[in-house]
Amino acid sequence: MKVPIGPWADDPLWATVYDWTVEHPGVGGLGWRLGLGSDLTLLYDAAAEIGTLQAGSVVLDVPCGGGVALRGLRPGQGLTYLAVDIAQAMLDRTLAAARRRGVADQVVPRLADVGALPRQTGSVDLVVTFTGLHCFPSPRQAVTEMARVLRSGGAVTGSMLATDTGRRYEPVRRVGRRAQVLGPMCSRAEVVAWFAEHGVPDLEVATSGAIAYFRGVKS
Repeated sequence: MKVPIGPWADDPLWATVYDWTVEHPGVGGLGWRLGLGSDLTLLYDAAAEIGTLQAGSVVLDVPCGGGVALRGLRPGQGLTYLAVDIAQAMLDRTLAAARRRGVADQVVPRLADVGALPRQTGSVDLVVTFTGLHCFPSPRQAVTEMARVLRSGGAVTGSMLATDTGRRYEPVRRVGRRAQVLGPMCSRAEVVAWFAEHGVPDLEVATSGAIAYFRGVKS
């Protein structure tokens, strides 16, 4: 029996709830709006970038979770989609979602920690990390690794629950930390500075309620 909350590596019930909200934009979108003040369609728009990549491109999705970003991957697109997560249960759900969407032939699961990504330096065309940075025990190290594997001219896109999006959302952040669903997290300014340190200058950040969406290109 799943525990309602707890570390992501333990596959808590909350992980399934999160996936369900993303896959049901009506009710899920209302929940995001009420709980986080955020527009769920921004996640869909960000994931759509995956579908613009040319055949032969490499995408790294970390943490892949239940595969919510797969909505951007097109059948027959010819990508290598590296789904990375610390929990085997998450990878299993991603593969199940990939089969439902008809893209399983492009998905390569990898059980790994974001702090030590199993890729060579400069070998990835697009890194996606949706609602991930706020879960990692060291968001700065995660940024270092994501920037390392990204090739020159490649892009990183993601979202996070930021620490500086207003006092209104502090109860959410506090409860999340106590439940071990959230890590130490970081501010919008910190994520911009960390990526800049590793060759991704001028990171664009757009805020929707408690959630910050970001995108940048490696120089």
